[in-house]
Amino acid sequence: MLRRGYCLLGFIAFFAMGWLATNAVLAQTSLAEFKSVLRDKAFFQETDFAALGEGQPVVRLLPATDKREVAVCGLVEVQISADQFLQSFRESMTRKVNPAILEIGRFSDVPIAADLQTLTIEDRDIDDLKQCVAGDCKLKLSAKMIDGLHKEINWEAPDYRIQATQLLKQMLLEYVRDYRARGDLALIEYNDKSNQVRLAEEQRALMAGSTYINNLLPEFRQHLRNSRTSEFSIVESVIVWSKIKFGLKPVMAVNHIMVYKRELETGPQVVVISKQIYANHYFDSSLALTAFVSIADASRGSYLIYENRSRADGLGGLLSKMKRGIVEAKAVDSLKNILESSKATLNSQTARQIESAPADKERSWRGWKIRRVHVFLLLLAITAFTALFTLGSYNLKASLRGGTPQ
Repeated sequence: MLRRGYCLLGFIAFFAMGWLATNAVLAQTSLAEFKSVLRDKAFFQETDFAALGEGQPVVRLLPATDKREVAVCGLVEVQISADQFLQSFRESMTRKVNPAILEIGRFSDVPIAADLQTLTIEDRDIDDLKQCVAGDCKLKLSAKMIDGLHKEINWEAPDYRIQATQLLKQMLLEYVRDYRARGDLALIEYNDKSNQVRLAEEQRALMAGSTYINNLLPEFRQHLRNSRTSEFSIVESVIVWSKIKFGLKPVMAVNHIMVYKRELETGPQVVVISKQIYANHYFDSSLALTAFVSIADASRGSYLIYENRSRADGLGGLLSKMKRGIVEAKAVDSLKNILESSKATLNSQTARQIESAPADKERSWRGWKIRRVHVFLLLLAITAFTALFTLGSYNLKASLRGGTPQ
């Protein structure tokens, strides 16, 4: 079961990483400067740069200040145009094209009830809510949400599942509306366990720890502090919900995807940030940042960088050191495979486009649109590694108890 879970998530993350590669461009003045930052801040070594020179992906674990957090950074060279990928992103749409994606949708700029029409709530999640109290709940909810579920639902009525589904959707809709209006000030606090998790603090901590923002792109850090004087402009801001099959329980997550852009002489510079603002199981918080790095004096010219920082509630507690060792090793191996597969896919797409004659332009573009990876897969890249961590943690605990995970 665990092996199937790893394979599934690796498959999902492979496609997600291929899409992520398309959406951020970082201009460095020289290859030497680029390597210096990676060496000093991301702990890359000369053997890593030698592997890059041979076309291999390299992956490093990054420091984490929280025992629930695993941070990983990967790099591989690719041969593809950033402009093509930015165009692909802006034309992409939310679609369910993989069996692991059970349901998917996006919120309108002004969220409405119809945005959640196709979302279903698992029966066992609703039944778990019957015994849910603040500090002891099997779903991640705020104390206000938990209190509302007890006060507004008649749990003895034959239609209690319908009542609970309608109320949970309404709560989620109001939450996203509030977030749209107030930003991070609206982020909720999880009260499902005795230790409270404040999402605003979690996201600030993940951003502050980002090697990418703080060292590879300090100009964007300045933009986040004072956008009025920045050359960056936001070109996309989308909130997407998804229900994803992870093996133990389907996870319903909400992610805010933001794409920033500025024009440079060397081409457009685009930064993609995707942060998780809600998940009903496993994930305390997650932040994904991507870069497609163009370097003028590099032999191959472009590199794909991916950084993920995720916090999972399954990484604390009993035998946390042992669990961390297992999941970190899995994370490194998985990301190497994902980057290698992404490189092959991206480079083959470029080769096909170059070989296409001008007369076949319209046909080739239709083929490209069919092959492209859609926006919802960005969600999976954010949570795929956390899911690997969580699956490993929960299965490890179950095996130590001599039972099977629930």
